[in-house]
Amino acid sequence: MEMPQPNATILARKPEIVRRLSEVLPAGAVISDEAETRAYECDALTAYKCPPLAAVLPSSTHEVSEVLRVCFELGVPVVPRGSGTSLAGGALPTGDCVILGVARLNDVLETDYENRFIRVQSGRTNLSVTGAVEENGFFYAPDPSSQLACAIAGNIAMNSGGAHCLKYGVTTNNLLGVTMVLMDGTVTEIGGAYLDAAGYDLLGVICGSEGQLGVVTEATLRILHKPEGARPVLIGYDSNEVAGACVSDIIKAGVLPVAIEFMDRPCIRATEAFAGAGYPDCEALLIVEVEGSEAEIDEQLAIILEIARRHDPVELRQSTSADESARIWLGRKSAFGAMGQINDYMCLDGTIPVSQLPFVLRRISEMSRDYGLDVGNVFHAGDGNMHPLILYDANKPGDLELCEAFGADILKLCVEVGGCLTGEHGVGIEKRDLMGHQYAAVDLEMQMAVKDVFDPKWLLNPAKVFPLADSASRRIAAE
Repeated sequence: MEMPQPNATILARKPEIVRRLSEVLPAGAVISDEAETRAYECDALTAYKCPPLAAVLPSSTHEVSEVLRVCFELGVPVVPRGSGTSLAGGALPTGDCVILGVARLNDVLETDYENRFIRVQSGRTNLSVTGAVEENGFFYAPDPSSQLACAIAGNIAMNSGGAHCLKYGVTTNNLLGVTMVLMDGTVTEIGGAYLDAAGYDLLGVICGSEGQLGVVTEATLRILHKPEGARPVLIGYDSNEVAGACVSDIIKAGVLPVAIEFMDRPCIRATEAFAGAGYPDCEALLIVEVEGSEAEIDEQLAIILEIARRHDPVELRQSTSADESARIWLGRKSAFGAMGQINDYMCLDGTIPVSQLPFVLRRISEMSRDYGLDVGNVFHAGDGNMHPLILYDANKPGDLELCEAFGADILKLCVEVGGCLTGEHGVGIEKRDLMGHQYAAVDLEMQMAVKDVFDPKWLLNPAKVFPLADSASRRIAAE
């Protein structure tokens, strides 16, 4: 994956840049030692690494503003970083950039149960938002698999989802407002503690913008009452295509489960060895969860079970206790870690129409044979957000490049059947060079024109999202 060469002029000015940053931040907030900056050389897409020029860890919106003001004045690129869990290389540095980490921005600033919102600093982890309100019977709905570690900042940047996004939506559906700092240090407030703001939907532009437009330091999030109850059912099939057809039929029936999750045999076996959740040894596994009152749960599950039986399942197990529900979810929540024990892998993020699941799963299997690389499938089947895990050997010459080519073909397939390149991981560097497969040149030009307004010097999160040649020419023109 090509990255731009660092600017030699910026590298030569490192002492001045570090000094200026140290003047606006407290002691210990600027990291410039080469060995220490290696902690920031990559995110969760570990195949690509590059130590930054320096890293800074501000503790307030004011400090973020000061950092950006200095970098803007000196022409230094800035890469915002949450917890570094991006699977698309969204926080990959360039050699001449300053990493701006928000990990120290982790306070709860305001909680309003009557109006159902919480305001937090953006470095706070996803799961700890729910932790701050659950004693009062509330929760924060988006639940990415990395929710124990991932930061709200990154969730907003990539518009993250999670297992329960089918019913509750992704980050954009639960984000009410942000405090954001522009590249020149200007602090701006967008949205607020209400469901819809007047004027242009700038919040919709910010959410999912991948750190291209500004650095979010505070977020106002919607919190919800915990449901009265929830119950999952585990369904096993001897065919991926049949499992995909079952998902499609559940959606067509008009039932709205809170989650429909899919795992295939490689993932099932890996998670069983890793977590011992008690999954059956079958080709495909669905976890379907509904919630509400006991009567509502019974009514919804009756429809789902009837649909499942039509497809001749090899296993049909309805939870009867909280412990059993936890075990059903244990394997799914452990899937990515479990697959990592088998081999190196690249996790993709294409999204497709639910009706295309059987076809796409069959084509992925065929491509797997053609490329000679195994692939495991685990994903949010209810909204067609797929996560194929392509296994490869990072120590084998050519395997990474083969994996990348296989992944590109899968993502192109997603677009060809009416889907898109990403559902929640973002574009980053991983899908950057595939943007032309989904968007016409005029579409990309319109997107880049938006960045021109927010970041006219093109200093924020360089070499991401847009094809490298386009972003490079934009940066040169800005200089």
